[in-house]
Amino acid sequence: MITEEDRERVTGWFTGRLPADWQPAEVTIDREEITVVLTTVDVDADGSEAAQAEARAGRAAAFREDTREQRMEIAREAQHRFERKVSWGVVVGGRRELWTHVAAPVMTRLRQQQRLVLDTLVDAGVARSRSDALAWCVRLVGQHEGDWLTELREAMTAVADVRAKGPAA
Repeated sequence: MITEEDRERVTGWFTGRLPADWQPAEVTIDREEITVVLTTVDVDADGSEAAQAEARAGRAAAFREDTREQRMEIAREAQHRFERKVSWGVVVGGRRELWTHVAAPVMTRLRQQQRLVLDTLVDAGVARSRSDALAWCVRLVGQHEGDWLTELREAMTAVADVRAKGPAA
């Protein structure tokens, strides 16, 4: 489990290591990966919503290319320090892009009724495979149960804090 102290250490390191004009950064960590999402200045394209969307896509692509060398250097340092892969992303206006993020394999055991749900999603063309269907289900739960998941994570952090304050084994 990732503790609040782990999150604070990683976030603090990136806050100190990233250039000032890349701040504030959104830093998310799990067992395999650290994802750093930067925010850059929005563009104001004249014209339609489609023109605005394309302008933001162009700004995101330019930011990715312009910062590549520096991001790679920072990622190498962080990967060595925290023993996790570092992935990057950017937010331009309402557009959020993630680059080269990890798709970690996860082993799970499912009963037939659960497998049938995944197979239905595949057969209906919602997903290409059982793996994609399971990822789709996880995204859906994350979208619709965000508050509940946040409360659960906070409770887990509180339990970890109490354990850390307990007697040594």
